[in-house]
Amino acid sequence: MSSSPEKLADALATAGYLADPGLATAGWLALRLGRPLFLEGDAGVGKTSFALALAEAEGVPLIRLQCYEGLDAAQALYDWDFPRQILHLRTVEAVGGQRDPAAIEASLYDRRFLVARPLLRALESAPCVLLIDEIDRADDEFEAYLLELLADWAVTIPELGRVAAATPPVAVITSNRTREVHDALKRRCLYHWVEHPSPERELAILRVRAPEVTERVAAQITEATKRMRGMDLVKPPGVAEAIDWALALAALGVSELNGEAAALTIGAVVKVREDAERVKELDWT
Repeated sequence: MSSSPEKLADALATAGYLADPGLATAGWLALRLGRPLFLEGDAGVGKTSFALALAEAEGVPLIRLQCYEGLDAAQALYDWDFPRQILHLRTVEAVGGQRDPAAIEASLYDRRFLVARPLLRALESAPCVLLIDEIDRADDEFEAYLLELLADWAVTIPELGRVAAATPPVAVITSNRTREVHDALKRRCLYHWVEHPSPERELAILRVRAPEVTERVAAQITEATKRMRGMDLVKPPGVAEAIDWALALAALGVSELNGEAAALTIGAVVKVREDAERVKELDWT
């Protein structure tokens, strides 16, 4: 583990992620204290990318659970491979093997028939970074289940017994705040609100993530996204959109961001029709 927040920031930079001091400190404390890190903020500010870079910086695997409405514990934890279990039964019948019903039933719930979903893989693969992405899209029931998992990093599989992590995963939980996440979950985590970067840091990010773009165009993109975020758009552009925009302009060989270039590439930076119409009206001189 990095010896200080500054060392972690350097390791993240080597992985291509330029973290501000607040985020680097929150990440380091999560590692040091063994606490989950809850990252909240607007879409596209780099919450998911932070988890990816943290795994690379720490030299451990990343396991990602993408949350969605209707996600339940079985889909996130484990499931039984029903087709393989049926094939196993037919094989037993064909070879005339074990006839004891209890023994046959027990053989159906062998570990080889268990399909490990992200949460179980994280318990068995630790140390690792477990990314629980967009928890605000999941239901209250899944949140409640997650509380139990975070308490002791162990689950009980009725047919196999208790499975506990030898080393607790480093959990990074993200939320775009499409709904309020319960306080009970946040209390178990270190919390950090991820802001849009300052213009200076966003320019540095563009130079790292989109080195193909010229410094002049990168500076123009930084200024343009700053203006857009002050326009009360439906979906203001995040860093991810700024990077996409830079890559699009570089691919077109654009050396000057003007109205024509902006109109042609506006779909890389804004994703709502009304926002696009408003942005096109900006003065690009």
